[in-house]
Amino acid sequence: MAREQLNVLNALDAAKTQWYHFTAIVIAGMGFFTDAYDLFCISLVTKLLGRIYYHENGAAKPGNLPPNVSASVNGIALCGALAGQLFFGWLGDKLGRKKVYGMTLMLMVITSIASGLSFGDEPKAVMATLCFFRFWLGFAIGGDYPLSATIMSEYANKKTRGAFIAAVFAMQGFGILAGGMVGIIVSAAFKAGYPAPAYQDNALASTVPEADYAWRIILMFGALPALLTYYWRMKMPETARYTALVAKNAKQAAADMSKVLQVELEAEQEKIEKVEQEKGNSFGLFTKEFLRRHGLHLLGTTSTWFLLDIAFYSQNLFQKDIFSAIGWIPPAETMNAMEEVYRIARAQTLIALCSTVPGYWFTVFFIDKIGRFAIQMMGFFFMTVFMFALAIPYNHWTHRENRIGFVIMYSLTFFFSNFGPNATTFVVPAEIFPARLRSTCHGISAAAGKAGSIVGAFGFLYAAQSTDPNKTDAGYPPGIGVKNSLIMLGCVNFLGMLFTLLVPESKGKSLEEMSQENEEEDGNVTEFRSNDTRTVPV
Repeated sequence: MAREQLNVLNALDAAKTQWYHFTAIVIAGMGFFTDAYDLFCISLVTKLLGRIYYHENGAAKPGNLPPNVSASVNGIALCGALAGQLFFGWLGDKLGRKKVYGMTLMLMVITSIASGLSFGDEPKAVMATLCFFRFWLGFAIGGDYPLSATIMSEYANKKTRGAFIAAVFAMQGFGILAGGMVGIIVSAAFKAGYPAPAYQDNALASTVPEADYAWRIILMFGALPALLTYYWRMKMPETARYTALVAKNAKQAAADMSKVLQVELEAEQEKIEKVEQEKGNSFGLFTKEFLRRHGLHLLGTTSTWFLLDIAFYSQNLFQKDIFSAIGWIPPAETMNAMEEVYRIARAQTLIALCSTVPGYWFTVFFIDKIGRFAIQMMGFFFMTVFMFALAIPYNHWTHRENRIGFVIMYSLTFFFSNFGPNATTFVVPAEIFPARLRSTCHGISAAAGKAGSIVGAFGFLYAAQSTDPNKTDAGYPPGIGVKNSLIMLGCVNFLGMLFTLLVPESKGKSLEEMSQENEEEDGNVTEFRSNDTRTVPV
């Protein structure tokens, strides 16, 4: 039986879309802007680091980071993010969203700047420093996942909540574009200011000494957008749902939201006290009651995010083949260091513009019309189809005349990951768990995703190596080949479709309705309405 909802929460659910909604999207989205910027620009920087610190005299090709160093530089931020999602997710439920939100942003600013600094100029010292600060940068970015999603879900109205949370996540698209633009501007400036011959003409002179500043500038620039939003984050009031349902302060919740919504709201402390007395709404994460009510939901959100990120992060394996196939990036030895950074930045920006960014915004526009379940199921379905379509006739796609078709199929795979599970796996965990556990459960789901990204980025980096030892990349053992890797990724996406069946549809429902926090106890038994626990629309 449904309990009468607090007026302050009703007011938030029924509020028309207002200016504060858009302000919250920008403030919350800046963490994701920085996240995408950081992950994007490191792929530009690793090529340059290889040329600067791992140059070999007389080698036919420019220096490259050794496999273990490359894996560390690229993967350490993902490991940090996994730890940050768990820690800050839990802390957000203990101390409040607002308090922890400022911590993550300031840590992001400090570590972004520190990433461009080095202790010493030896390769080991530079890489160790870079990895150390990138771990803590990842830790801060990880904390932004559960906090941004939870804050946006608790501020939004019922009607457009999905679009608002998805719009926060879609700020990643702007971060990718900003990373590309900064990479293009910095490399073009250094290229014009310090002309250099191609590697094949003069290996040593092709990387000018000033190039050591270029990668540092690109990395440190990531601190700027985070720093610009710090003041506004600190001015945001604590969410009413945390203040009322977790901190049990109805008066403060009503006062905060009266300012935000610009309407008079009365404090209803007696309702809060009544809720507090009911045992059914005080269970913790590691209890049988949580397992009974939300166990399958948590399994659904963690498994789908884990499987999605395996496929999503493995895309890096095929980018170099695509870029060289369509002539965007010539062989490394035909360019100098800054020319290579420029070409890679331009190519990755175009890929992002054509497939990644549109997918995010398709989700924003359609999520509250067709629902989370339909978008996630559709996304996994098309990702499965396109992966198998790339894998089964893989030899067909390797012929030069068929490469454009390969690029189109590849782009569609990642369009449907963004207009699909990449967005919905972020949105749903912020809607279906109780307020006192919402940030924690979102952090657990996101951490499962980051574990998947580590498998996708590094497990498949080794798996996709040729079965012929003579054809593997330098330093890598033989793998199962690209074709078999693509077949495995198709199977991963199919599993994602199956686990999506565990995820409930939250379109048009209040957060309390989804988490069953507005259910009254009847004796010792809590009554649930059947449509609250249904996982699949029927």
